[in-house]
Amino acid sequence: MDQNITPQNVRISMPSKGRLMDDTRAFFADCGISVHQENPRQYEALIPNMPGVSVLFQRPADIVVSVRDGSVDFGITGFDVVEERRGDNGEVMVLHDALGYGGCMLSLAVPTAWTDVQDIAGLQAKASKMENPLRVATKYPVLTSRFLQERGIDAVLIPAEGTLETAPTIGYADLICDIVSSGQTLRENNLRPLNGGMIVKSQTVLIANRQSLLNKPECLETARTLLEFFEAHLRASGDLAVFANIRGESAEAIAERIFSECNISGLQGPTISRVITRRSEQNWYAVNIIVKRSEIMQAIRDLRAIGGSGVVAMPITYIFDEEPERITAMLEALKKQGQS
Repeated sequence: MDQNITPQNVRISMPSKGRLMDDTRAFFADCGISVHQENPRQYEALIPNMPGVSVLFQRPADIVVSVRDGSVDFGITGFDVVEERRGDNGEVMVLHDALGYGGCMLSLAVPTAWTDVQDIAGLQAKASKMENPLRVATKYPVLTSRFLQERGIDAVLIPAEGTLETAPTIGYADLICDIVSSGQTLRENNLRPLNGGMIVKSQTVLIANRQSLLNKPECLETARTLLEFFEAHLRASGDLAVFANIRGESAEAIAERIFSECNISGLQGPTISRVITRRSEQNWYAVNIIVKRSEIMQAIRDLRAIGGSGVVAMPITYIFDEEPERITAMLEALKKQGQS
């Protein structure tokens, strides 16, 4: 963080309960951003290595509203509730749309007994034959209404809280629109996702209030810090640092063997340095190369094939490269806002 800027009164909202809260706390910790909460019953915490930044705990849907009205500067929540509650004032900016956890989808689900309704076309046909509009139970009226209207399906939305899966069985709705993860709960209640009925594919995202970024330098600097660490951690999470000792005439000769005989190349290429041994007549070199986790066994075989030994693979916490594209995109969006 820029030493000339000390954030003051920057607020970040996180989920207050459940798996999304646990996963968010774990994600921040993995990124090296620990959240310190004096009392688990308190709805406020601090981030020790980001002075002046406080954390508030809210329901996921309330996080979006708080960011939208500017009572908090940043939020961590699901993309589904962002799309449902972001409003039309343009104040909610999605700074990072792929934090890699909380994956799910918002989808229409119909009774399994509706054998004549397999896809959207079938739902359109069924709706056209009904005397009254379809009744759809949902917690997402904005997204559901927009989706159905765009497809010419006449429907009445039934606002609902709590469990939706029982609505068709009880009889107060014909079908539902809800979050689907594994689909197990739907199957247990004689429902199935409708083919072509997915409205939003969601995961956890980082959002910010546009005016906070425009008018509070400490918020813009906090956004840079969060994006830097998020991107560096996410980039590193799929990689391993591999070390091996290889005999050779020179570092260049070993590099040539790696390029010509191996299927690994690292970020830009291998780092190769001389190993100082007790027996000076032997030329040993240490090779360090970044490898995708999914390719680790092939990498080990390749290194062994060119004489590698003592191969060590280690997890990586961060890979910092050039300024992340998401920071550039944020700055460009703010620049356009300032010019309008």
